[in-house]
Amino acid sequence: MGKPSLSFEIFPPNSMVGEERLIQTLSQLKGLSPDFISVTCSNQQANFIDTTLNVADYVQNQLKIPAIAHLPALYLTTAEVDYILQALHQRAISQILALRGDYIENKVQPNDFHYASELIDYIQGKDNSFKVSGACYPEMHPDSNNRVEDILNLKRKVESGCQQLITQLFFDNDTFYSFQESCALSGINVPILAGIMPIINRKQAIRLIQTCQTKVPRKFMAILEKYEYQPESLKEAGLAYALDQIVDLVTQDADGIHLYTMNQAQTARYIYQATTSIFQNLSHAS
Repeated sequence: MGKPSLSFEIFPPNSMVGEERLIQTLSQLKGLSPDFISVTCSNQQANFIDTTLNVADYVQNQLKIPAIAHLPALYLTTAEVDYILQALHQRAISQILALRGDYIENKVQPNDFHYASELIDYIQGKDNSFKVSGACYPEMHPDSNNRVEDILNLKRKVESGCQQLITQLFFDNDTFYSFQESCALSGINVPILAGIMPIINRKQAIRLIQTCQTKVPRKFMAILEKYEYQPESLKEAGLAYALDQIVDLVTQDADGIHLYTMNQAQTARYIYQATTSIFQNLSHAS
């Protein structure tokens, strides 16, 4: 088993102030030498070129860190995808995270793509020089009827040309290990990176629990309850919980850790500094 990867996710800012903060965050993340940085894209944003692509361009060409551009499929036409692929090529960005994206009420779909697998298949047929990653859900995609259907859909995504999977965030490692086993049994053999989000405030935790429908272990709920009115203690406990998850995942030979930073460089630095020796020791042993 080789050294597991360590990567970060960031999102494009909504204001000039946010842009300045993101530049500061990225300059600090550079010093952590991640394997890549992924840049999110909401299909509610007005323009992929002005948001995701600009940030990914900065990561790839100014920071010299491999960038992965998120690309939601639902509201794209094939012509728009062709234009985006060309724009990525011009900026030497060769990695994409292909997503279905969220449905938006009252927004008309062009019907060119309905699923991430269709977008992946189109990209690979158009230009197979791109490395295409996909998302996966250890606790099952919210639109799947059951685990079997979910794994079959994921396998279809991989067969379309997805070369790497990145999980939705989770708080229970046993759920991830069960998911890994299901993937292996179904013949899904691409790397699966474990998505971890350190919880640093209660509001963030409640929002994620409600929107992501993720399983919340008793140990994690105890942290939220005990430190409900102690924000600094909650932050420290949340970071420690994420660190415990990562140490367990790495020692159990996870392919990689993908950290959802929420554009917080301090969070990423804490995790990096606490796990550097673990990653290095594994590298020497492999």
